[in-house]
Amino acid sequence: MTGAQSEPVALGTPQGRWLVAVTVLASGMAFVDATAVQVALPAIGRELDATLSGLQWTISGYTLALASLILLGGSLGDRFGRRRVFLVGVGWFAVASLVCGLAQDTGQLVAARVLQGVGGALLTPGSLALIQASFRPADRAKAIGLWSALAGIAGLIGPFLGGLLVDAVSWRLVFLLNVPVAALILAVAGRHVPESRGDGGHGRFDVLGAGLGILALGGTTYALIAAGDALLSAGVVGAGALGVAAGIGFVVRERRAADPMLPLGLFADRQFTGANLATLAVYGALGGSSLFLVLQLQTVLGYDATGAGAAMLPSILLITLLSPTAGTVAARIGPRLPMTVGPLVVAAGTLWLVGVDGGGPYVLEVLPGSLLQGLGMAITVTPLTATVLAAAPDAFAGIASGVNNATARAAQLLAVAALPVAVGLSGNDYTQPLALTAGYRTAMLVCCVAFAVGGAVSWITIRNDVLAR
Repeated sequence: MTGAQSEPVALGTPQGRWLVAVTVLASGMAFVDATAVQVALPAIGRELDATLSGLQWTISGYTLALASLILLGGSLGDRFGRRRVFLVGVGWFAVASLVCGLAQDTGQLVAARVLQGVGGALLTPGSLALIQASFRPADRAKAIGLWSALAGIAGLIGPFLGGLLVDAVSWRLVFLLNVPVAALILAVAGRHVPESRGDGGHGRFDVLGAGLGILALGGTTYALIAAGDALLSAGVVGAGALGVAAGIGFVVRERRAADPMLPLGLFADRQFTGANLATLAVYGALGGSSLFLVLQLQTVLGYDATGAGAAMLPSILLITLLSPTAGTVAARIGPRLPMTVGPLVVAAGTLWLVGVDGGGPYVLEVLPGSLLQGLGMAITVTPLTATVLAAAPDAFAGIASGVNNATARAAQLLAVAALPVAVGLSGNDYTQPLALTAGYRTAMLVCCVAFAVGGAVSWITIRNDVLAR
């Protein structure tokens, strides 16, 4: 065990229960926000008169900041104290959520979402890093499975709660509810969550590396989203070139820096690299398919926000119920088979959902595919997360969690930015049923292939002994 805490925490103790509760609440706050905002997009678009690119930026502004800074958040936690940075992130997230709820136009909302992403980058890696660094090794896979299941309840509640708030009151409450939740987290965590940090932390961090990472993701994302309106404009070409150049500069910087934000040596471990490549494929496909399904349900099938949220409940319910079992099974048989089979099951569910066009009842059109997606993700998520954390030394628990979260968020960010352009949607096409349906089918097929790729990568790269390290 590293850092300020000298004794590992057992899962069944009061301290272990407090630790799980706090990390679940914080992660759940972010999960609710992400899922509820997707359901709220059409209502936001109507009230703020937003274009498709404006709605994309409502998602991507948050995800961009989160993905760009999450490595820095994990590194700061390892060096300054994971609990300390985690609590700063919770407070920041709450303030930014308040600003989101008060936004008066799309520009203000996107700016506030960017600020919210900064808070998310500080709290998100801390949630899993606190579990990995604090619990005794025998309890870590179970604790991660429990975290996945309980945090999944937030995902379960998110779409339905978001839709209910949108239809009954306003989309603004989706953000404003974060404020009292954050206050509760701050009150409990300060007393009951142990501090931990990596060995030898000296408090310095890689500012240049963080800046290059932001430019790489920001330039690439802007180019992808803006390409829908003007593919070869100077702004699109310039932003794309800046993103690529900054990405190359980031790799060079991290390779040469004495104190890199991202120690590239972590990727020398095949398990770590393989798990993150699988994450890239699976979470990119998940972000793209979720966005298009929500728009299809509301624009083409005529669901209101509450109905669209409720339609997503079966999938998230399965993730919530089965994640602890998946963690236990992975600890017993190894993660390779679950990480291979899970994405293939999700791919089958996504293929079923390609046909959603309102031609049949929900139980035939949407429910089977949703259940398969939920089952597949339940099989995948806990073994995938446990593998990433187990493949890195405990001293780098924060940065390992940050890398995996950054990979997942960057994948979702790029999918949300690129897929609408790739399938020919722009402007207000998301409000036109015929145009949206054509793009929806192509996008879901692309996501189906990406899920299958995630399973293939896992089969090739993952060993069953990684969780025994």
